[in-house]
Amino acid sequence: MFNSPRGTRMSTPSPRFIVRRATKAWRAQVWISFGVSIAVCATGLAWLPGEDLDRAFMVMGYVFCLSSAFALAKYVRDLEMRGPNGDTPMWNLVVWGGFGLAMGLTGWGLWRMTINPTYKAYLLVSWLFLISSAFTLAKTLRDAFEADRAEASLHHHREPRGEAADRTA
Repeated sequence: MFNSPRGTRMSTPSPRFIVRRATKAWRAQVWISFGVSIAVCATGLAWLPGEDLDRAFMVMGYVFCLSSAFALAKYVRDLEMRGPNGDTPMWNLVVWGGFGLAMGLTGWGLWRMTINPTYKAYLLVSWLFLISSAFTLAKTLRDAFEADRAEASLHHHREPRGEAADRTA
C-alpha cells in the first residue's frame, strides 16, 4: 500500500513520468544559429566573385548538402529507434551516399574555384557551420516531436484509467 497525495491509501504506486524538453534558451540558440548560418552562406554566395556558373554550382551544392544533412539526421535517428533492420540496405546507401556525394562535390567545387584563399576559407567555414547547425536543428526538432508524442501517449493512457475509476465509483 502506498500513500497518495491526498493521504488516502492506494494499492499500486502512481508512476511519475517526466518528459524532458529543451529549454527555450536552447531552442532560441539553435534557431538563431541556423538562421545565422543561412545568412552567412547566402552572403558569401551572393558576393561570390567569378562566373555565374560557379555561383550556381555552389548554391546547388549548399542546398544539396543542407537537404542531405536533414535526411541523414532523420535516418540516423530512425535507425536508433527501429534498430538495424528498420530500413533496406539500398536506403542506407542512398542516404549515406547522398550526403557523401553532396559534401564531396561541394568541397571539390570550392577547392577548384579560382578565387582568393581568404574568400574560400569564408565559404568553407560558413558551409561547415550550415551543416553543423542543420544537424543540431534536426535533433532539436526531433526531440520536441518525440516529447510531444510521449506526452500524448502518457495522457492517452491516463484517461481510460481515470474514466474507469469514475464509472466504478
